[in-house]
Amino acid sequence: MQTLQFYGLMHMIRRNFFALGIVTLSLFLSVCSSQSSQAPEKGHFAMAAQPEIVRTNNSPTPNAAAKPTLVPQVDVIATHLKIPWAIAFTNNGRVFITERARGVVSELIDGKLSEVQKLPIHANGEGGLLGLAASPEFATDSQLFVYYTTRTDNRVARFEPGKKPVVILKGIPSAAIHNGGRLAFGPDGMLYISTGDSANARLAQDPASLAGKILRIHPDGSIPDDNPLPDSPIYALGFRNVQGLAWNANGELFATEFGPQIDDELNHVKPGKNYGWPEVTGKSGNKKFTNPIAVQQPRDASWSDATFLHNPNSPTWNGDLFVAALRGKRLWHFTFNDSGRVTNEQYLLHNEYGRLRSVTQAPDGSLWILTSNHDGRGEPTDKDDRILRVTLSTQ
Repeated sequence: MQTLQFYGLMHMIRRNFFALGIVTLSLFLSVCSSQSSQAPEKGHFAMAAQPEIVRTNNSPTPNAAAKPTLVPQVDVIATHLKIPWAIAFTNNGRVFITERARGVVSELIDGKLSEVQKLPIHANGEGGLLGLAASPEFATDSQLFVYYTTRTDNRVARFEPGKKPVVILKGIPSAAIHNGGRLAFGPDGMLYISTGDSANARLAQDPASLAGKILRIHPDGSIPDDNPLPDSPIYALGFRNVQGLAWNANGELFATEFGPQIDDELNHVKPGKNYGWPEVTGKSGNKKFTNPIAVQQPRDASWSDATFLHNPNSPTWNGDLFVAALRGKRLWHFTFNDSGRVTNEQYLLHNEYGRLRSVTQAPDGSLWILTSNHDGRGEPTDKDDRILRVTLSTQ
């Protein structure tokens, strides 16, 4: 992608279509609180005419009686990791892990990590080596994609283990906090990327900036023709710090997001939509913004990674969403009705393993979880950080 051409085009678009100003927040953000297969529609992003700061908690009350209570069986797969951030399973049965501060991608073999790649990271604050995704197109070889922080920006690169990485996207704003970092392939074969506002809230509403967005690109870094804006990787905007990306069985995208000390959000993400940050947080009455479908407070949430469980052999929870919580120190479980509304919330593993950073469905249908107790905000035990394998049954 030609960076200068891209940003020149973005400024032209902003001048012609986005002349509405964004009023600067008088209350600056505190440090992070804890913290489809459908084709996108063509069009422009909706912008607010007037800023409206609305902070509410309208999430359904957890109600374990609405569905059978799940009972987790936990096996510890590996111990003594240092701030693991993401996990990826390849089509040929390999398992890879990123460790944020070390800047290392390792392969998990028989419970032990073997380093396969080191990235030139700048591990400042929440930055470093973050997201990891495995290409779904490679059945025999393993092509991996990583998101990492340098001294100047956040970048996405691809590589085969043991070979030199190739940068496919750069210029994502970075900071000590709010770097986003989640990578995931959608059912359309595109690579989706979550970015944070890099501690500069106004950038989340700026279509010329890659900060505070969900991005969508081809695996080679090129821009899909059906993205909402021509020649732009931006898929949706108005986010503070998205940490989880997950698709349901219908190919619909959902994202988890850290709020500003309040109102962590679960959003149903659609192409070209504006999710409000920093003008609103939580649910609002402003129709120019798309409301989250669930909101929780950081003491119980600080929602990080998310995954839908696709397991036809387990009809009780097939299609349910599981979300790792950092400050909340639990695994959230969401159920939905046919229209995509949250019908029930439960949580598992509360205070049993500390801060939970990542949750991913393994090929065998189990959930693999990474703890994050060495990140400076946890209370690590002598076994942390850990990789957990969780299987579910009903009570």
